[in-house]
Amino acid sequence: MNTTGRPPPRFVPTLTEVVHDSPLPPARPPLVTTAQVATAKPAPAEGVAASRTLPPEFEEYVVHRVMQRVDLALEQRLREAIAQVMVEQTRSLIPRLREEVESVVRQSVYEAVAQELAAEREIL
Repeated sequence: MNTTGRPPPRFVPTLTEVVHDSPLPPARPPLVTTAQVATAKPAPAEGVAASRTLPPEFEEYVVHRVMQRVDLALEQRLREAIAQVMVEQTRSLIPRLREEVESVVRQSVYEAVAQELAAEREIL
């Protein structure tokens, strides 16, 4: 609570309206089967008025089907986006990985040559 009379900083959320508790949220309509939808005969209408004349069960069915399609499309697009990011990240890692592999191989060769030369000196 602000008791100093100064306005709060702009990034601090403030209450702008009073919200009263409602009794209980409305119950969701039951899901319908494909057979129920096939037998439902919505009244023919045009535009927005058509959605107001559909039975609630049919509306729920349509929403459910649309959400299924959105889920499928979203999943496919997310896979493509993630694959693209992975390809880009891998491409950016390749030069660094090559440098590291080259360094490790070079160091291993130097050590092997040094050991070989040391062994030859002992023989001579």
